[in-house]
Amino acid sequence: MGLRLGDIAPNFEVDTTNGKINFHDWAKGSWVFFFSHPADYTPVCTTEMGRTAQLNGEFDKRNVKPLGLSTDTVEEHLGWINDVNETQNTTLTFPIVADPDKKIAELYEMIHPGESETAAVRSVFIIDPNHKIRLVMTYPMSVGRNFDEILRVIDALQTSDKYGVACPADWTKGNQVIIPPSVTDEQAKEKFPQGWKALKPYLRLTDVGE
Repeated sequence: MGLRLGDIAPNFEVDTTNGKINFHDWAKGSWVFFFSHPADYTPVCTTEMGRTAQLNGEFDKRNVKPLGLSTDTVEEHLGWINDVNETQNTTLTFPIVADPDKKIAELYEMIHPGESETAAVRSVFIIDPNHKIRLVMTYPMSVGRNFDEILRVIDALQTSDKYGVACPADWTKGNQVIIPPSVTDEQAKEKFPQGWKALKPYLRLTDVGE
């Protein structure tokens, strides 16, 4: 059985470009954007690593720690980071897991034999401060990730947790959210004193946030 939403993300100890980490200890109290890439010194991966580094401030604002992984060694990662920084105009500081024996990639089911027997596909795991897996996305090797979407879903998850709401299609921060049907109108009056707009009894929109 594969990893599912709500599962505790498996712990591991591993060498990274920032030294050895125990995943749960390293992640404690933070959200984690854990993502795999097929290989160092490849073009799409270089742009993705660069974009992650460029968004460091956005991840910090959301209390998110990025953590990369491929089945390359620490030495290969460190050499490649120089290329990332040079070509993407950035400074990469987040850790990249070295997984040459594929143990972690297999633990997180990042190896898809239909794509490659040895290289990880572009997996994304959003993990909350309780180490629970909250979102999983998988991209093929030929397609780079959409980082606007990654930040959007982190915002949506954090908003849902904070206010006890759901987020509609194409929601972005500042837009109206949905009061869950499990919340009665009487409960909603206390929880959402700002009121709401009912399009249907089961579809109530409200504003939240600062």
